[in-house]
Amino acid sequence: MKRPKSGGGWPAVFYAWRKAREAGGVLRLWRAMRSKNTCKTCALGMGGQRGGMVNESGRKFEVCKKSIQAMAADMQGAIRPEFWSTYSLAQLRQFSPREMEACGRLVQPVALTRGDDDYRPIGWEEALARVAEKLKSLSPDETFFYFSGRSSNEAGFLLQLFARLYGTNNVNNCSYFCHQASGVGLSSVTGSGTATIVLEDLDRADLVFVIGGNPASNHPRLMTVLKDLRRRGGNVIVINPVVETGLVNFRVPSDVRSLLFGTKIASLYVQPHIGGDLALLYGIAKRIDEMGAIDEPFVMDHCHGWPELRDRLRAMPWQGIHERSGVPQAEIDAAGEMYAAAKSAVFCWTMGITHHVHGVHNVQAIANLALLRGMAGRPGAGLLPIRGHSNVQGIGSVGVTPKLKDAVFHRLQEHFGVRLPTTPGKDTLACVEAAAAGELKFGMCLGGNLFGSNPDARFAEQAISKLSTIVYLSTSLNTGHARGLAEETIILPVLPRDEEPQATTQESMFNYVRLSDGGPPRHEGPLSEVDVISRLARGVLGESGPVDWKLMADHRRIREAIARIIPGFEALANIDDTKREFQIGGRTFHLPTFATPDGKARLHVHELPDLVGGPDELRLMTVRSEGQFNTVVYEEYDLYRGQERRDVILMNPADVERLGLAADQRVTVRSEAGELGNILVRPYPDIKAGNVLMYYPEANVLVPRRFDASSKTPAFKSVAVRLETTAGAK
Repeated sequence: MKRPKSGGGWPAVFYAWRKAREAGGVLRLWRAMRSKNTCKTCALGMGGQRGGMVNESGRKFEVCKKSIQAMAADMQGAIRPEFWSTYSLAQLRQFSPREMEACGRLVQPVALTRGDDDYRPIGWEEALARVAEKLKSLSPDETFFYFSGRSSNEAGFLLQLFARLYGTNNVNNCSYFCHQASGVGLSSVTGSGTATIVLEDLDRADLVFVIGGNPASNHPRLMTVLKDLRRRGGNVIVINPVVETGLVNFRVPSDVRSLLFGTKIASLYVQPHIGGDLALLYGIAKRIDEMGAIDEPFVMDHCHGWPELRDRLRAMPWQGIHERSGVPQAEIDAAGEMYAAAKSAVFCWTMGITHHVHGVHNVQAIANLALLRGMAGRPGAGLLPIRGHSNVQGIGSVGVTPKLKDAVFHRLQEHFGVRLPTTPGKDTLACVEAAAAGELKFGMCLGGNLFGSNPDARFAEQAISKLSTIVYLSTSLNTGHARGLAEETIILPVLPRDEEPQATTQESMFNYVRLSDGGPPRHEGPLSEVDVISRLARGVLGESGPVDWKLMADHRRIREAIARIIPGFEALANIDDTKREFQIGGRTFHLPTFATPDGKARLHVHELPDLVGGPDELRLMTVRSEGQFNTVVYEEYDLYRGQERRDVILMNPADVERLGLAADQRVTVRSEAGELGNILVRPYPDIKAGNVLMYYPEANVLVPRRFDASSKTPAFKSVAVRLETTAGAK
């Protein structure tokens, strides 16, 4: 399929019209998008009380393909009762991620017992009674609770409260498979695990680093910010092993000039090897030091660790940096010179940085680079982890972590008059491994696709299969409902945020809390997540006790509790009346006083890791396509990479020739974790030689359970693979 020369543009416009027809018409989709609800996709921030398609700064008509895809999916028709007898479990297991999503909206609880051929619809009373009886029969230490970033602060807070009063700290969220390395890394530097800037700071910057990500596909609204930056004379440095079309040139549909003529995005495009980012970041820092561009007063007055980092930089040989990064000196010099000339720089990164066994070190090295020139602790400059799901940050803020922060732990006990468990909780991957070992018997998943988001997919499937019960709260089907099966699997249909009967709140990547009004349900049958959790808690813990679970079905009551318990959320108590959305205090640093005990930031020193793989291996990173959000696949094709299918491996033509392969030849891809057969070789000159791309989550079978020791984030982006030819026709 033909690749466009720019991201966005008319293809995005025509795609939006096609999605509108699928959703029942342009007017119907327009009304849905204009409702006062936060965007359902990335955490960049859109919607809320300012109205749909309005960003945090008040800019109107901010919309992208991702938000349209998510909305159109929620506007699908209902899965009718006859579906479950028409499609057997064996057939569902053959469905692709896209086919599962396209089945329609879930509208009735269904259950599957091992040995059954298909799911069976059941009533809500039976479904909740079965879940409650199972929980009452188990020890709390035999259970875990997993949360996606799709849910609201209210649902997240209530379910973690129920889990802890039930008796377990096995409470975790999807960030452990994406940006947990950012949170841990930033906390070790600034004392806060989130962005140090607000959205408006990007409008003041004259340089933005975009490291290890493809926001043109995954966070398209950021491209408006980058377009404006380039138009006012600023620069963008992109660091990515792959040249992504939208990061070279992008046509912003809402800007006529950009739509017609395109906007050049990358001022400098640097391609390290997969896993070579840490070496490259040290190389840029070393060059800054050689140029005399370090802000010595800043690092001496406002940071710890400069003498140690300075000595490390000066002792580090250039040859080692070049070998480990794969970047020549001229490109490192160019990046260093551009950075040295900048007055205000923002550093952005995504999972190309966090998905490594040294993910926390990568984040710390980015922070080092910012601090060395005083590009943190002032307006227009700072650190911005570009988070994926729209409320993944909020879910963590309201207590969905294995260990609560001390202040939250004590306030929660005092507010409700309860005693919380103190046993160590397990992170997400640890829960999967404990299930495989037979230590856990029950899992509950509030949204998401636990199976599809795991590394080592075959292991994940086997691990979940050893549970006695797994419960999914979902709006639509995903591959986990066909492959992440326990002895008993129960799916409970819940409402998306724009169909909630009560208002909910979400938190953006800029620490901005927004209010979503909810709206009328599109189908009969699904319930509010909070309603489900409240009913379940009453069934397990009883009607009497320190928490009145019936009253806690009122979202206002939950917000009042959050306001008293979670630091920085005090304004949530009155948000229903004031409609005033707010920034969480203590996280944005416009002065060089950080959230550490002494107010100083911490610089860190690291050893440079070797690149993965041997001489006969290639370095693989798993990626998402243009028509995809997280594990949800909306389209089989990948427009910007020119791929009409997903069972492909994208390789530099030099590697294709070196290995004696040909375009569209079928190969088996092997790693230490597993293998995938009948994969088509696709020459792809935009990836650096020695590195290859395959699509997530299908390629998860190849990803070993290696993870960053500090954050427990799996290394999805750095896998050694071998290719073997496969007999058969193209």
